[in-house]
Amino acid sequence: MMASGDIEGRLIDRLPAVRGRISEDAELSKLTWFRVGGPAQILFRPADADDLAALLAAMPADIPVTVIGIGSNLLVRDGGIPGVVVRLGDGFSGIEVDGNAIAAGAGASNLKIANAALDAGLSGLEFLSGIPGSIGGSLRMNAGAFGAEMSDIVETVTALDRMGRRRKLRAGDMRYSYRHSDTNKNLIFISAELLGVPGQAADIRRRMAEIQEHREISQPLRTPTGGSTFVNPDGHKAWQLIDRAGCRGLRRGGAMVSEKHCNFLINTGSATAADLEGLGEEVRRRVFQETGIRLQWEIRIVGVPLEAGLQEVGA
Repeated sequence: MMASGDIEGRLIDRLPAVRGRISEDAELSKLTWFRVGGPAQILFRPADADDLAALLAAMPADIPVTVIGIGSNLLVRDGGIPGVVVRLGDGFSGIEVDGNAIAAGAGASNLKIANAALDAGLSGLEFLSGIPGSIGGSLRMNAGAFGAEMSDIVETVTALDRMGRRRKLRAGDMRYSYRHSDTNKNLIFISAELLGVPGQAADIRRRMAEIQEHREISQPLRTPTGGSTFVNPDGHKAWQLIDRAGCRGLRRGGAMVSEKHCNFLINTGSATAADLEGLGEEVRRRVFQETGIRLQWEIRIVGVPLEAGLQEVGA
């Protein structure tokens, strides 16, 4: 829980008025697919991009900001997240199609964008239907699946900097590599323009159905999980390395390496974030011991351990 302090020292009193919703000591475990993690010191759900820009422009620079979306590829540590957590929701979920271009807010789900492309007869975005989460997170990590990735379809990205100023980035400015963008980590992506190519609706629908069928067969979709846990190393599949190291079904507390797809960690019902992170690190240790390859986390880990807890920022 957040340290109490006196009323003058509360972080919320250092923040400007907003049009969106703002709350203290806000539970985050219900907002993440793992269903674990501590609270946000402050949770802000901006009404729209202007609301977010106004908060950033007026907020003291020493207050940390963490942005989350749907929470699919996210592990929040048990001690919670200090500072302001921004959750991009309905005000960032718009999708518009203009010719071969799709303009999408950062809070729009990948699946809804794929369906919008299907409705418009645009091919090339089918892979998004196989990536859980929202487009904002996908932009940041160059998410990909089924032979395609974000760098294949991004035309421009609109972002806010820490001062609330808008920045327009071209695809080259994102400096994409495999499951990574080397652009400024302090930028908050608020929307993107994606490009498709004209295609036949029947072919697009068939490809999306194939992707969904593959996911149903091969992934633990009915269990709390964060999706693919580790990035595939060059020339290797992470799941094969994990299986080779004998980690399929490995447990720590309430966390387990999925027996269905061993590049997925799952919450069996009683896991803590520490269980999941500790299990992941044990998998990394065993894979390195067996193969000499160091797996890199694909899941984003944020916040502080339980023993650290949340401290008043600037109190």
